[in-house]
Amino acid sequence: MNNNTIKSIKPLGFPWQTQDPFLFCVHHEDDYPKGNDVMGPAASLAGRQIGQDFAPNKENWRMYHGEQVPGFPAHPHRGFETVTVVTKGVVDHSDSLGAAGRFGFGDVQWMTAGKGVQHCEMFPLLNKEKENPLELFQIWLNLPKAKKFAQPHFAMLWAENIPTFKHKDAAGKATNVKLIAGKIENVTAPAPAPDSWAADSSHEVAIWTIKMEPNAQWALPKASATVNRSLYFYDGQSVQIADKSFTSHQAVELMADQDVTLINGNSESYFLLLQGKPIAEPVVQHGPFVMNSQAEIQQAMNEYRQTQFGGWPWPSYEHAHPREKSRFALYPDGKEEVKPL
Repeated sequence: MNNNTIKSIKPLGFPWQTQDPFLFCVHHEDDYPKGNDVMGPAASLAGRQIGQDFAPNKENWRMYHGEQVPGFPAHPHRGFETVTVVTKGVVDHSDSLGAAGRFGFGDVQWMTAGKGVQHCEMFPLLNKEKENPLELFQIWLNLPKAKKFAQPHFAMLWAENIPTFKHKDAAGKATNVKLIAGKIENVTAPAPAPDSWAADSSHEVAIWTIKMEPNAQWALPKASATVNRSLYFYDGQSVQIADKSFTSHQAVELMADQDVTLINGNSESYFLLLQGKPIAEPVVQHGPFVMNSQAEIQQAMNEYRQTQFGGWPWPSYEHAHPREKSRFALYPDGKEEVKPL
């Protein structure tokens, strides 16, 4: 297809389809209303399947598994990493290691679940006076067998520290790329988690969010032929990718070693790019556990039942931090970073 630069084209569903070394990607976009006294929606929950609210609805927002505050109450993970990219609104994190955080407005949380951790991810509606829009991507990056039982690790990549690669084409039209992982020319993302597949630069892992001005053009940097590359066109009207026209809400799997130019249409366009060399090991997944064999899944379930991966030190399974808290990260060793909202 198309000079062998495009491998496949898929619609953007829920979640988005990914390629090895990625396991999962979901795009949450919710137009949350004003918040109430407990940072939930100041709106009726009538007719919602509370605790399992994923259905599209006329208000265009969801509670997910939250009962008072939207979000995902405490749940376990083992054997992979979560990378949570928040572009609008805030997320409150709490985990079984005692780590916590509030992040948003361009911040990224990178968590290595490794041998096992529980965490909750709640979406507190901080503003009582106006709406609380939320947009985030959650990406699951697999761990190789040698790292499945790594020590859990929690890091915050603050928006202020995430670099942007800026390109202007011959007509002066801009393309801006935020580098959460990877490198473009002399712009390098913050260091990934130490046990991550992304920690070895030879794996060519990239997580980029791309914004193109109307009519902007940009050539994707080439990577090795063995690299899996997925480009998700999630907002905008139209774009040409390798001379083929696309409308929004499509995923394009590309040959990473081929010349691919993006030519944007008449409105701003937004993309997420995920790439990396495949781990190429068996993947056996049971909900929040991703291992290499069914026996390892059974082991994970047994250990979680016995240990709760350290228990739950917070007063609620859908713990949200006080409304007046700023952006912050509290690490298991007691170190705390604070940033303005």
